[in-house]
Amino acid sequence: MNTSANANHGASTLSVLDRALYALFSRHADSSRHDADRKRYRATDVTASFDVYLARTYGLSWLAFALVAFWAFAVAVALPDATVAAATAFVRRGVPGLEAVRTPDLTRTTAAVLTGVAAGFAGKRATVALGGLYLKWTASARESSIERTLPGAVRYLHALSSGSDDGAAMLRKVADRQQAYGETAVAFRKVLNKAILTGSLDEGLRIVARDTPSRDALAPFLVKFREHSEQGPDALAQYLRMEGRMLSHRQSRTREQAGDFLELLAEMFIVLLVMPALLVIVITVMSVLAPGLNEPTPTPFGSVSARAVLVYGSAAFILVVGAGAAALVGALRPADQSGPTYDRPASALATVASALANPASSVVAFAPLAVAVAGLLRSVGYGPVDVVLLGYVSFALPVGLVALRRARIDDAKDREIKDFVHAVSGHVSLGRPFSEAVERVAGNVDLGALNPDVADLAFNANLTTREGDLRASALSRFVDRVGTPLADQTIGLVTGALDAGGDAEAVFETLQVEIGRLYHERKALRANMLVYVAVGWTTALLVVGIMVAVNGYVLDSFAQLSSLSTADAGMALDPDAVQPARDRHRFYVVTQATMLACGWFAGYASRGRYEAMLHSAALVGIAHFVFAGVGMI
Repeated sequence: MNTSANANHGASTLSVLDRALYALFSRHADSSRHDADRKRYRATDVTASFDVYLARTYGLSWLAFALVAFWAFAVAVALPDATVAAATAFVRRGVPGLEAVRTPDLTRTTAAVLTGVAAGFAGKRATVALGGLYLKWTASARESSIERTLPGAVRYLHALSSGSDDGAAMLRKVADRQQAYGETAVAFRKVLNKAILTGSLDEGLRIVARDTPSRDALAPFLVKFREHSEQGPDALAQYLRMEGRMLSHRQSRTREQAGDFLELLAEMFIVLLVMPALLVIVITVMSVLAPGLNEPTPTPFGSVSARAVLVYGSAAFILVVGAGAAALVGALRPADQSGPTYDRPASALATVASALANPASSVVAFAPLAVAVAGLLRSVGYGPVDVVLLGYVSFALPVGLVALRRARIDDAKDREIKDFVHAVSGHVSLGRPFSEAVERVAGNVDLGALNPDVADLAFNANLTTREGDLRASALSRFVDRVGTPLADQTIGLVTGALDAGGDAEAVFETLQVEIGRLYHERKALRANMLVYVAVGWTTALLVVGIMVAVNGYVLDSFAQLSSLSTADAGMALDPDAVQPARDRHRFYVVTQATMLACGWFAGYASRGRYEAMLHSAALVGIAHFVFAGVGMI
């Protein structure tokens, strides 16, 4: 299919800028250098056509050329002659054979223009390359999401197969549950859309199998799904059962590999956070013998010493490492076993009313409190660093505590929902209708935190005699009330399968196996991730101990050493190299940066961003308490 034709077909929907870029750069879409990009594009969900996307990329590359060239030209013109000469000599000596070649003398302006043009073209090529890498990264992200969610989607299809022999209807049930099945649901939706355009489900399956980034998982599944659906419902159900088991085993191996990577990540995390703290200590010691570290250097923002740059640069590096490690931990956690997402109520009154039960509401409710605390601390003489840190604690700590309380309630519901499913399944297996089974469970079984939700389900399931429609709406309301990912994954399976006409006893038998497996996986994951929570806290407390020990027993000694006169010491020392008050403040800043990083890492390893706020705020508060308690701030 010609991508240019597709772009021309949708030209009327393009903006004026897109039309101009398309007219200038669309010819690059037919270049062989973009064959790989075209293949990656088909595996993404980018809405713009490939021609338009590439035209935008080339337009951005010329903008990058102009910006980089101008910046490089300005820097080259502004550099002192001594710096330019030193850089030129360095390049001539570093490149083999260049020192022996005579080059014509260039004026400063000519050299700056050449430098700017060279840097601009490098920036332009890098921008085009980044455009291709973006497609690759997007396709890889979709592949990872598909491989995480495909096993659950296949098990759901198997449950649906007991009541339906229509492959399109089964795929539509999965496609409608994008929140549970992610990119697998998106891929199934594409199958259905292609089937509508071509008039054939087989053709839709073939096209998506060709274009999907999941070449080893989704592509063969779609091909085999098409083959077995043609052989009849029994063959399809048997294939789905076997495929679900095989994909589950494959998913377990993938999780083991992710666990191994997490172990390596934790080891690197410890090294990368402890090393900057030790570097700051070494720099402080070296400054006694190396006065050049304390010499001020003029900058556009004022004079600053190399030592200060290294110290505060270390603090910034720690924050970047902590944020990156937290993001990696969050990405490695299975999507179907991540913490729930919370939505804030629309009205301000409802937001305030739910502030102690909904973390999303507490973020809004406690923000003014944090601002008030920060203002109060500043008014009584606290420094800017402490104002920011303690203001963060007053905001993040209560939000994290609300999230922790909500998480414990959700954990209790997840423990009980397994017993609820087993109890309902037992009554259904005896031939009782679903509504009667739920009513009996609500009246006879104590389900702890789940009791109000089950009672609500029993009431809604008996409102009318229209069993099918009522059952679906009652179960959907039940899932919304429980509000945990486990409830959505399991009870949602029942809703879809029963709506499809599946046998209730077979559906609940499948559900018992599914909910037992998911709950076991959640418990195992929780136990494994607690190790990394301990790693974050241990690293943080270790850094606090090191910094306090150095401040209390080493810093004063080096301050005395640096104050010795040259005659007494027999060597040149900088009397102002170590200033206890200044250096303790710098140590404090580095320590608090480490507390934030460790808290983010531990929180994301535990349950996600809200617990990251809780752990980081708690560690920042502990560090402030220790430093203030020993009189170091």
